Amino acid sequence: MERSASILRCVSLHKKFFSPGSKAVALHVLQGISLEIYSGEFVSVVGASGAGKSTLLHILGGLDRPSQGKVFWGDKDIFALDGDELPRLRAKEVGFVFQFHHLLPEFTALENVALPAMIAGESLSAAHSHSKELLIKVDLGGRAEHKPSELSGGEQQRVAVARALINNPAVVLADEPSGNLDSASARELHDLLFQLNRNYGQTFIIVTHNEKLSERSHRIFRISDGNLKQL
Repeated sequence: MERSASILRCVSLHKKFFSPGSKAVALHVLQGISLEIYSGEFVSVVGASGAGKSTLLHILGGLDRPSQGKVFWGDKDIFALDGDELPRLRAKEVGFVFQFHHLLPEFTALENVALPAMIAGESLSAAHSHSKELLIKVDLGGRAEHKPSELSGGEQQRVAVARALINNPAVVLADEPSGNLDSASARELHDLLFQLNRNYGQTFIIVTHNEKLSERSHRIFRISDGNLKQL
C-alpha cells in the first residue's frame, strides 16, 4: 500500500520486569524496539507466547509504561504528558479490542458501545445514535437491544469492535481478537476488520497467533528474543 502520514511510532522501547523485592532484572522482554505505523495500515505482530507481543501493544496504547524509550501519537510524546492528559488523550486516540470482549453483562449491545462516548462527554442521544450506526456497520443492527448473554461469541466480539470505534480513534489495537472464537466466527471477525480497514481507512495493529489473519496484513512483524523484525 502507498504510505500516508505517520500515526504512531515508538523509539528504542525497553521493558524490564524485576524480581520481587530486589532491583535484579528477572525478564528483559523488549530490548530496544522501534516501529512506525502509518495511517490506514493493517499491521500484525506475531511471535511465541511470552515473547512480549501484548506488552508491546499495551505500551503503544499507553496502558503500560516502558522501562526506557518513547511512544509518539502523531507529534505527542505520550509518556511526557502530565496528570490526566494521557488517559484523556487515550480515550480519544486509541480503541482497544481484547481476546475476551469485556462487555458489561447488565447493559445492551447499544449501551456497551455508547459507554466510552458518554464517558468522553458525548450526550446520551448522540452516543446512542452513533452506536446504532456502528452496530449497523458491524452487521449487528438488529441486535442492538440484546445483552451479551443473548449474543454468540462472534457477535459479542463484533460489539467490542464497535465499542473500540465509538470515539473515532486514530488507531485500533487488538490483542488476539479472535483467539476465543471458533474458526467460522474467527473468519467472520477477520473479514470485518479488513472491511473496516478497506472501506473506512481505519488503522489496525493486531497481535495474533492466527496465520491466516497475519498473512492478509499490509505488514507483519515478529517479536523474538526481545527484538522486532519485519517479515
